[in-house]
Amino acid sequence: MNPGAPIPGPAAGRTVPRCSVKLRQTGESYACAAGETLLQGMLKLGRRGIPVGCVNGGCGVCKVRVTHGRCLEAGAVSRQHVTPEEAASGVTLACRAVPQTDVEVEVVGKMRRGFVNMIVSSGSASGWPVSSP
Repeated sequence: MNPGAPIPGPAAGRTVPRCSVKLRQTGESYACAAGETLLQGMLKLGRRGIPVGCVNGGCGVCKVRVTHGRCLEAGAVSRQHVTPEEAASGVTLACRAVPQTDVEVEVVGKMRRGFVNMIVSSGSASGWPVSSP
């Protein structure tokens, strides 16, 4: 599968553009269709990597930093979980971020420690190769 290639659309001959999402901690990539959030794209493909919580912007579990590329907010992001200063530095919630270009993200916030410990102890995350942070 080519993550940057269009996804066939519902009508014959139509395609839905998609963006590639790379998880910095694991090096794993997956595709998001146009309009999908980072979290929706990951979940739709049955992948793991970004922690999942309420999926509606209220809990902060899916907090990520966009290190490369650009995302738009798909809905309200709780300022309790992402401060304006963090947002200015690329931090957002994966359940509210829709990629506009190919992106690279890293898990941050309260779930980062468990995510990184899982990778270190197993040597991978769900069988994904580990890359250096």
